[in-house]
Amino acid sequence: MEKPVENYWDLRLKRVKAALEENNFEVFLAGDATDARELVQKEIIPELNPESISWGGSMTFTASGIYDYLKNSAGFEILDTYAKRSSREEVIEERRKALLVDLFFTGTNAVTETGMLVNLDMIGNRVGALTFGPKNVVVLTGRNKIVADLDDAMSRIKDYVAPVNAMRLDMKTPCVSTRSCEDCRSTSRICNTWTITEKSYPKGRVKIVLINEDLGL
Repeated sequence: MEKPVENYWDLRLKRVKAALEENNFEVFLAGDATDARELVQKEIIPELNPESISWGGSMTFTASGIYDYLKNSAGFEILDTYAKRSSREEVIEERRKALLVDLFFTGTNAVTETGMLVNLDMIGNRVGALTFGPKNVVVLTGRNKIVADLDDAMSRIKDYVAPVNAMRLDMKTPCVSTRSCEDCRSTSRICNTWTITEKSYPKGRVKIVLINEDLGL
């Protein structure tokens, strides 16, 4: 067989797509980050026609170029939660406002082959928007986020995603030194709120772009 790796991922992503669709998510397949950006620009946004847009923290969102595209676009009310603020209070207030936009972009920590999204958040704005608030949510995820089941998802997040994120953000938590979750009591702890999204409600409110490329953590 020619291109066995490409064939493997093509088949696996199609199976995950089918499982997610069984759980009422609307799912799109993209070949790479550039394809994902074009899909969002040319298909998803025009179809939804949102007046207001915001986002949660997501390396995949920025890597795809969608962030740069949106912050420089006219025709939308943009709540840029990445922009620097003069105080912590202003940061939190902007993120609260972002929960009421028409379209919210985010990533996910894990996608199970049974069709669920699993996430662990510090403040809760990212998982809060996924759960309720914005009219539509677009989740961008690389193929590296795919795991077999819920147990694998939680292990992936606690053993890898959370410690590496703490390192990336220069947090003062034990896992930065030990590489492992210490179930700490640090005020800088980023592991505070779990969400398991088994189904999209209403149907199609949560849209997932599965990207055939390793992106994010």
